[in-house]
Amino acid sequence: MGPLIAQGVISSEWNYVIAFMIGISFGFVLERAGFSSSRVLAGVFYGYDFTVLRVFFTAAITAMLGLLYFNYLGWIDLSLIYVNPTFLWPAIVGGVIMGAGFILGGFCPGTSVCAAAIGKIDAMIFLVGIFLGIFIFAEGYPLFKEFYMSSNLGDIKVFDSLGISEGLFAFALIVIALIAFIVTAWIQNRTKKVEY
Repeated sequence: MGPLIAQGVISSEWNYVIAFMIGISFGFVLERAGFSSSRVLAGVFYGYDFTVLRVFFTAAITAMLGLLYFNYLGWIDLSLIYVNPTFLWPAIVGGVIMGAGFILGGFCPGTSVCAAAIGKIDAMIFLVGIFLGIFIFAEGYPLFKEFYMSSNLGDIKVFDSLGISEGLFAFALIVIALIAFIVTAWIQNRTKKVEY
């Protein structure tokens, strides 16, 4: 909520209340979208269900357009939004590890919490694995620190890297999303239906 509070749109007293409501809403949307099912989540890797791709593209585009319009209207200042610095090789290695866990377990960290909250035992076991991984990383951090902090590219943004404006990048991403929606719908219609 940072920029909205800084600009006086939301009072700081409501910060945690609104964050709690957004969290509950987010969990509800995840569950309704089928993200508590490992079959739905893994379906994107095996080519029979692209719900994950469509939901994430929709979320990214909605957030992106919301931020651009809020910035245009002067409701928020995009320069106040913190962007995590990019550590290239650690991000690639971490992505490979998380992707392997996603394929093997059928959950990502967020969706495993969603599924565990509704009582799915496989998600609870997956969460145990997450906490073991966190523990191993935290205890072994002195061994990983040099690599973890390597190849720092700073707080780069995709549109800056491509040398284009925010608006042109937004338009290009919307076009890519629409093409992805059409292609994945065509693929999904040609594959056999999977019983959940």
